[in-house]
Amino acid sequence: MSLMGYEFIKRLESYCPLELAEKGDPVGLHIGTLNKPIEKVMMTLDVRPEVVQEAIEKKVDLIVAKHPPIFRALKRLTTDDFQTKMYADLLKHDIAVYAAHTNMDIVSPGLNDWFLESLEVEITDFLTKTHSFEYKKLVVFIPRSHAGILRSNLSKLGVGQIGANYSDCSFTSTGVGRFKPINEATPYIGTLNDVEAVEEDRVEFLFSSIIQSEVVEAVIKSHPYEEPAFDIFTVDHLTDDYGLGRIGTLKEPMSLMAFTNKVKETFKLDGLRLITDTKDKEVQTIAICGGSGEKFYKDALKKKADVYITGDVYYHTAHDMIEEELSVIDPGHYIEELCKEKFVDLFNQWKKENNWDVSFIVSETNTNPFEFI
Repeated sequence: MSLMGYEFIKRLESYCPLELAEKGDPVGLHIGTLNKPIEKVMMTLDVRPEVVQEAIEKKVDLIVAKHPPIFRALKRLTTDDFQTKMYADLLKHDIAVYAAHTNMDIVSPGLNDWFLESLEVEITDFLTKTHSFEYKKLVVFIPRSHAGILRSNLSKLGVGQIGANYSDCSFTSTGVGRFKPINEATPYIGTLNDVEAVEEDRVEFLFSSIIQSEVVEAVIKSHPYEEPAFDIFTVDHLTDDYGLGRIGTLKEPMSLMAFTNKVKETFKLDGLRLITDTKDKEVQTIAICGGSGEKFYKDALKKKADVYITGDVYYHTAHDMIEEELSVIDPGHYIEELCKEKFVDLFNQWKKENNWDVSFIVSETNTNPFEFI
């Protein structure tokens, strides 16, 4: 079926909630409108003039970017400047731009998880806690004929996920629901002004409060009754915690230099920067924070990482890292381009699940401003 821009972004935001973005991070719609049909969506790391030209040539309706194209307030909007001309070109060709930035880093599975998976590191924890949400219990009373539909629709949102290793968790008991349709009711079951007794399932689920609005909407959509009966309770003993970066372990220790080469090969790098005074050490506990994560290196120390992977390390901070006896691999910021293929894979999965008539493509433009010579 044809797809509206806001429908697609609603699905994206259920995966990468805006609430997970760091304070001040300008995530969300930057340019254009989502109130239009979309036929082609392009995923990119950066929105640069050459990326915009690629989108124009490929007749893209919506760009999803990792890095927000408007990070600071604009003071002028003229076409004499290459940056602001880019915005004018997007508007002229009715190309919307949406950004998911630190929420893409924090969500799990997200970019930092995929980094460690690519390096064959078993993830054990996040690096720096950023958010904590309470859990809720949802109790829905529904005819047995529709209970399976309810479970399926809620599962797609992550309802019923308990810990990292169990999904689709619910509890069902059976009872009799009674009601009398009155006034202008048009009941799915029963007759106006007659008391009706229906065998119903009571289905219970746990979910994180971060997705409560999506959960309520899915319940109403899945339920056949005009007035669905459901309750939501706060669960006191559980929280849904999120954080930036990840930490994990290699199956077997390896030398720092061998692991550094593994990073280089995995992310197809011509070069990288190594910060260490002990090249001959062995490493097994690996921490990572994609992008510019030097300020979190003390968290890597607290969690006893043997090596920390992050980009854009400042000269004087590198000296501090050496003094703290932490080895650091700086592969640059551009390894975040991994998000392009990973998210297009996700988009195509959602397309199949929802029968969307839309194409998702990966930007082929290399926006890395650095090269090794």
